[in-house]
Amino acid sequence: MRNVRKGDSVKALLSARGGPTLARVTEQAARQNEWRKWLENRLPAELIAHLSGIVERGETLVVFTESAAWSARMRYAVAEIETLIKKESGEIRRVEVRVMPRS
Repeated sequence: MRNVRKGDSVKALLSARGGPTLARVTEQAARQNEWRKWLENRLPAELIAHLSGIVERGETLVVFTESAAWSARMRYAVAEIETLIKKESGEIRRVEVRVMPRS
């Protein structure tokens, strides 16, 4: 571990300490953005407005909504396009919808 000096920039500190971690976080954020855009083109705007997150966890795409009520609606809509989701990414085998309130 290198010594931290008062004049070190945040960028320098992150690249020195968390290169692989930072790269992984950046990649995950990009994938989430790609999935959001993909879903925006296939789901009703009303549902997208209540989407609170998307994450790939191994072979599972997890779609988060802001409440249980919206989760139920999203579950039905996603079920209708699940085959398309699996075709879009050969790695995705399952799609789950969960609740994650916005902070």
